[in-house]
Amino acid sequence: MSTSLQTRLEQARRRQFVGRADDKALFQAALAAEELPFVVLHLFGPGGIGKTTLLREFAHMARQMGARVVLLDGRDTDPSPPFFEAALRAALQLPADADIAASLPRNGRTVLLIDTYELLTPLDNWLRNDFLPQLPDNVLLVLAGRQPPGLAWRADPGWQAMMRIVPLRNLSVAESRDYLARRGIPANQHDAVLSFTHGHALALSLVADVAAQQPDAPFQPEKAPDVIRALLAQFIEQAPTPAHREALEACALVRLTTESLLAVLLDQPDAHDLFEWLRGLSFMDASRHGLYPHDLAREALAADLRWRRPELHALLHGRARHFYIQRIQHGDPREQRHILADYIFLHRDNPMVRPYFEWQISGHVFTDRLHPRDIVPVLVMVERHEGAASAQLAAHWLARFPERAAVFRQAGGDVQGFLLLLPLAQLQAAERENDPATRAAWNFLENSAPLRAKESATLFRFWLAADSYQVVSPVQSRIFLNVVQHYLTTPGLAYTLFPCADPDFWTAVFTYADLQRLPAADFVVDGRRYGVYGHDWRKTPPLAWLELMAQRELGLTGTAPLPADEVRVLSEAEFGTAVRQLLRDFTDDNSLQNNLVWQTALRHQIAGPTDNPAEALRHFVRQLVEPLRQSPRQVKLYRALYHTYFQPAASQEQAAELLDLPFSTYRRHLREGVAYVVAHLWRLEQEAK
Repeated sequence: MSTSLQTRLEQARRRQFVGRADDKALFQAALAAEELPFVVLHLFGPGGIGKTTLLREFAHMARQMGARVVLLDGRDTDPSPPFFEAALRAALQLPADADIAASLPRNGRTVLLIDTYELLTPLDNWLRNDFLPQLPDNVLLVLAGRQPPGLAWRADPGWQAMMRIVPLRNLSVAESRDYLARRGIPANQHDAVLSFTHGHALALSLVADVAAQQPDAPFQPEKAPDVIRALLAQFIEQAPTPAHREALEACALVRLTTESLLAVLLDQPDAHDLFEWLRGLSFMDASRHGLYPHDLAREALAADLRWRRPELHALLHGRARHFYIQRIQHGDPREQRHILADYIFLHRDNPMVRPYFEWQISGHVFTDRLHPRDIVPVLVMVERHEGAASAQLAAHWLARFPERAAVFRQAGGDVQGFLLLLPLAQLQAAERENDPATRAAWNFLENSAPLRAKESATLFRFWLAADSYQVVSPVQSRIFLNVVQHYLTTPGLAYTLFPCADPDFWTAVFTYADLQRLPAADFVVDGRRYGVYGHDWRKTPPLAWLELMAQRELGLTGTAPLPADEVRVLSEAEFGTAVRQLLRDFTDDNSLQNNLVWQTALRHQIAGPTDNPAEALRHFVRQLVEPLRQSPRQVKLYRALYHTYFQPAASQEQAAELLDLPFSTYRRHLREGVAYVVAHLWRLEQEAK
């Protein structure tokens, strides 16, 4: 009787499994006991230590003992109770509305194995206090992550008795030699390998993979402090063909690799053989959604590709991007969040996206719906940061549209922030007039961007973190992720408006994200003015916007996709803000090429002989201030600009020291110099129209 490929893979992996005898004995004894001696087994250790391999061995052992086995990976679910339960129901093959606890059998054993648990730590309190206590007492939960369990697990007397904590270490010398022998590494090379890897499980497997590519060559470790990077360099160099090497680099770029995605990335009609080769590598793993390399291997491969072959990195990036965009556009709406996660992972090195992934690893907050008990802390939060009048407005909108609110919780369940998305077209005229924000937004739309039939507009009326309000934070990053999801998944969305308490702070980020400053939509509440940014999705639809973000990330373009004869028309205040940002970004190519000044009528004067926006802007501004340098009376302004922006000192205090000026005098010269640049560029902009 023939066996499946999956079964053969598992058998091959088990033949190479070594060590962990004490851990296996602990797990086996627990399952064999009449009553489980503990219900949570927490494994922890650094990346590459062998946690996933041990979980697979536990799964095999449990099945051999007749237990029901469910394996989840933190990479495959959002760290929030609804998504975790949905993933678990899918793994258990339960209906979407099934009660998980009631559906689990009361006889025998059920083993729930969760890998990469560090991504799910926001669920700690919920798992410990709500989810696990309701499960039958025949369920054993095994968690595997990089960090030990939190203090709340270890300090609770009940969980102390019902939990075992197991730190995983490198393999012993004997275990390492056993592994190398099973992989066919000659005994006379073992000492060199062990002195290089020190029993690190992933490093040992990479040595074996490198040796398999050139079985007749002796192992010669490079003298490098980064073991993984050194081994991968050898492995890449010895890949069977350039196509194999490119397949390996491609899978490091994307979150999960399927055979169909690999074919697109490599521009081949059939990638089956290459996919099977990837599948057999020891540092590759698999989930139900596709293959992925070990985190350490991925980091090394991606960094090497970005440095060594930037043009291939850009090409693979573009192919993956278009693959995801097509799926977002034509895929099942129920899969959109998963596809969005894949797309965002592709952009994990984007400075606008990176904070979300840093949050995901540190595990501070997760997204949840608004519960009635959340209303009071949310209103307290609004009043603390925006005042009593704003809190009254928030109370009205939360009562009117509770389903349009998202709250962001920390691991303990406390509300750390919230986002309220108001559908402007659905508001009644009277209530729209009662809120200065909705009144100004609606007036702007009617006068400048009226909605057509079946179109909608969203005002992100409130967005804030409990402690840090609207500054950069894990909560703010999570808010922006929800905003992007709204952009991509809302049918008929014509316009979005984003109010900020400090609009100047967000100029660079929102300009990068193709949001326009809309002074006509600004509003005042409790004497405080809020500046509004917006985006017209009819002019730059979501798919075109995604393409623009990718181009800006890769440095392929510095401007929005405007027709050659179309320019941006800025107010004097907007233009001044853009010029001041230009000066602050004077030495930063990536930021300069996205500056709004380049997108005005002045662009044709600035461009000159170069097509590079950054070079053109720098050259133009230097020419503009040259008269200051030539003037005995105004050279002091030039010097302040020079040491602050053109050849910047480490700080403004140091710039003042270089100029041998009191700090207050230096600041006055700098203000006058900036005002000179703003005024002259504005005059030239008006003349160019």
